[in-house]
Amino acid sequence: MRKAKRRALLVSDSAILRGLYAVTPDDPLLPRLSALVGMALAGGVRLVQFRNKTAPRALKRALAAEMLRICHAAGAKLIVNDDLALALDIGADGVHLGREDGDLSEARRLLGDARILGVSCYDSLEMAETAANCGADYLAFGSVFDSRTKPAAVRAPLELLAAAKRRFGLPVAAIGGITLANAGAALAAGADMLAVVSDLFDAMNIKDRASAYQQLFADVPSEATP
Repeated sequence: MRKAKRRALLVSDSAILRGLYAVTPDDPLLPRLSALVGMALAGGVRLVQFRNKTAPRALKRALAAEMLRICHAAGAKLIVNDDLALALDIGADGVHLGREDGDLSEARRLLGDARILGVSCYDSLEMAETAANCGADYLAFGSVFDSRTKPAAVRAPLELLAAAKRRFGLPVAAIGGITLANAGAALAAGADMLAVVSDLFDAMNIKDRASAYQQLFADVPSEATP
């Protein structure tokens, strides 16, 4: 528990771990992906997760490096999904790891104190405890709703968000099936971040959709906890 509190304090000044957490679609076309992410950044996104499960290694690196460039140009940070080696290679701002993505303590050591370590905890407070004790900066739970991106994902009750915040003192991210229509429920349950793929990047106007999500956070006090 002491380690979890230390990490939370380390990143609190920037308030980066609050708001819309834009997760990139699995798009191999660099100009199109850059345009999509650029519109999200124009709408106020300050934290982007680069996620690509299908691109060859060289293309994946090129995509990630360009996402890092445009994020930094907009004053945002880039987290790499599931690939610590890639995050370190391009100098990303952090990495997001799942249960099969390597040792969390080693990831924390390699990242150092200045970069972000996010961890998928699915529907498990036990996994969250392990992540917190290994120095995670935020804990992600989901799928909190039915997800088009991961239709077979385990469902995590919204009550886990508040329980994790009380127990570990770390920011929590809700992921899975989030839309503007149900985002309020996730925020009311205690989410500090809303990780969104489809409802953001499939929107007719990505900039406006990102702005609408960010406004939800502006309407909720940052210290509000159920």
